[in-house]
Amino acid sequence: MEEELKCPVCGSLFREPVLLPCSHNVCLACARNITVQTPEGETPVQSRASGSSDYDYLDMDKMSLYSETDSGYGSYTPCQLKSPNGVRVFPPSAAHRHCSLTCPLCHRSVSLDERGLRGFPRNRLLEAIVARYQQNRANAAAAAAAASSSTAVKCQLCDRNPADAAVMCEQCDVFYCHSCQQRCHPSRGPLAKHRLVPPRNPAAGGGAAGGGGAGGTGGQQPPATARKPATCVDHEAENFSMFCCSCKAPVCVKCLEEGKHNKHDVKPLAVMWKQHKCQISQALNGVSDKAKDAKEFLMQLKNMLQQIQEGGVEFEACLVAQCDSLIEALTRQKAKLLTKVTKEKEYKLKVVRDQITHCTMKLRQTTGMMEFCLEVLKENDPSGFLQISDPLIKRVTSSQDQWVKGALEPKVGPDYDLTLNTDSLMQTIQQLDFCPGNDVQENPLLKQMQAEDSGEAEMEAESPGAESGTSVPVAPLLQLEKCCTRNNSATLAWRVTAPPGSPIEGYILELDDGNGGQYREVYVGKETVCTVDGLHFNSSYNARVKAYNAVGVGPYSKTVVLRTSDVAWFTFDPSSAHRDIVLTNENLTVSCNSYDDRVVLGTAAFSKGIHYWEICVDRYDNHPDPAFGVARINTMKDMMLGKDDKAWAMYVDNNRSWFMHNNSHTNRAEGGIAKGSTVGVLLDLNNHTLTFFVNKVQHGPTAFANLEGVFVPAVSINRNVQVTLLTGLDIPKTIKQ
Repeated sequence: MEEELKCPVCGSLFREPVLLPCSHNVCLACARNITVQTPEGETPVQSRASGSSDYDYLDMDKMSLYSETDSGYGSYTPCQLKSPNGVRVFPPSAAHRHCSLTCPLCHRSVSLDERGLRGFPRNRLLEAIVARYQQNRANAAAAAAAASSSTAVKCQLCDRNPADAAVMCEQCDVFYCHSCQQRCHPSRGPLAKHRLVPPRNPAAGGGAAGGGGAGGTGGQQPPATARKPATCVDHEAENFSMFCCSCKAPVCVKCLEEGKHNKHDVKPLAVMWKQHKCQISQALNGVSDKAKDAKEFLMQLKNMLQQIQEGGVEFEACLVAQCDSLIEALTRQKAKLLTKVTKEKEYKLKVVRDQITHCTMKLRQTTGMMEFCLEVLKENDPSGFLQISDPLIKRVTSSQDQWVKGALEPKVGPDYDLTLNTDSLMQTIQQLDFCPGNDVQENPLLKQMQAEDSGEAEMEAESPGAESGTSVPVAPLLQLEKCCTRNNSATLAWRVTAPPGSPIEGYILELDDGNGGQYREVYVGKETVCTVDGLHFNSSYNARVKAYNAVGVGPYSKTVVLRTSDVAWFTFDPSSAHRDIVLTNENLTVSCNSYDDRVVLGTAAFSKGIHYWEICVDRYDNHPDPAFGVARINTMKDMMLGKDDKAWAMYVDNNRSWFMHNNSHTNRAEGGIAKGSTVGVLLDLNNHTLTFFVNKVQHGPTAFANLEGVFVPAVSINRNVQVTLLTGLDIPKTIKQ
């Protein structure tokens, strides 16, 4: 409450507060300091415009304050420095006669009449509250001083003459002086986690904590000081008895008799007092409910902190477990693959060893036979030689037939006929990420690869060029780490390794229709990166690419699934806007330099789905007729939206609205717009309808039906209007036909 009791000029508690016409309060002395003289014939607003701040209106030699004769409060010497709240005070000058005062809070200026500052009523109620607050604070300070002056807590470890305790350990429940704390309870080792707090006197029961404080109710309250009844400013001898509802001020009987408030609506002061008290009580009940809701919300946020902390630890553990399971599965698969390699190795080794053994045995037999034949050739006995020569010749010939070409070739080779393709798995690992939630504003690329049989790829017939070593290109490899989607656009990137002699002349990128239909070519060229615009929102597209050269067209790559954004995020389009249109705030806020209506379009185009956006009216002067709706890209930009046959709009003023298409006005509806209003546009291309909303409520029936084709958001305004675009909003649920 203390902030409510401080003067906005000096920053201290109010002293003799006066009530300004804007319902703000300032101290009487501060009101004198901020009272300035303006040149004769010039209003306070004009003076304020000539300076750089609310009080620095003119040069120092042109500023003056009320003199003793003008104000009626006596003379004083003003300070030439700034007050604690930054309000500049100027020295007096007698060069000007007209005085004004500017409220330091709302900066509203008011001219002083011949009464000077006496024309402002003194806020006696606020003065009484400040007095009570100061009295309560003084009582609390006295109670705290009395509690602190009682017997101080002594150290429990001093041997003789215990010193006053400096700290208390909450865990040990022991009071220590500085020396004993450093000697017996150091802040290291196992005692480092103990909490040392200032000592509390157990007998004091918490000191002045329960003494009622500045605004508490405990203890003996000071007696209320009787205040004199408030008297009229103009008739100091008369007490206030009536309340003027027209002037919002209490008046006396003489004020009514003299005719100043004769024709005003006047009621008894007591009646209005009770009525306003009741109103304040009711308003306080509402504020109390809001404060209770805010307190519950604050507790909810604090609980959410703990939940986020616990959930983060749990989620990290879950993520580690999932990754560990993937690593474990990969390790098991690695073991299986190593087993296959080991079996293949053992089989090759066995075949080679058996072949070595067999060949060694045959070679030994052949060598022995050759040595025997050489010994036979050394004999000189013809009869003995001829006796064994025929069988020996047959044996040698038969042995020669065993060493045929196949017998001298290895049955297995040193190379392993095992090929491990890790490209697809590596892409999947690189694209491993969290699935997008419902609150994600921009859907990224859906990391999902759909395997396709390579036999489904379209191949050109074999050409004579294949005989010369040239072949069709291999299937490109989509680089998912470079692919992304934004709004209703998709960017794809791919690469391919072309073998020597097979140069690639270009690529063909194909997408389906977003509903699993037929593919269509969206790009043909040499680039390996392509961005496709104009896709449907909230749709999934299948994309694939293939390469071609002089020989023919190669096989397709694997298919990737692209997911566009659920809702549209767009801005106004400066390239297609009329030249009088001015775009700011990153092309979200639009204004106009012309008194004629000018059209600006959005950057998004819709041909499918349900889309909703809002336009907030930032400025609305002189009751113009801005129009909101949709249009074709080639609609007229130099007239109100809906004047031609290429726009469908609702134009609205401060009282009513109409729907308009092709200059035909229909369905007049009561209720208009003002500064701060929002106009919503619901384009339902599933049902081919257009509906409008004003301040979240449907305005009129369904505006247009049977809408077919491509539409872009559109607005037409003139220089009296400024609007800001709001996109990515939820679809309204309540629709009336």
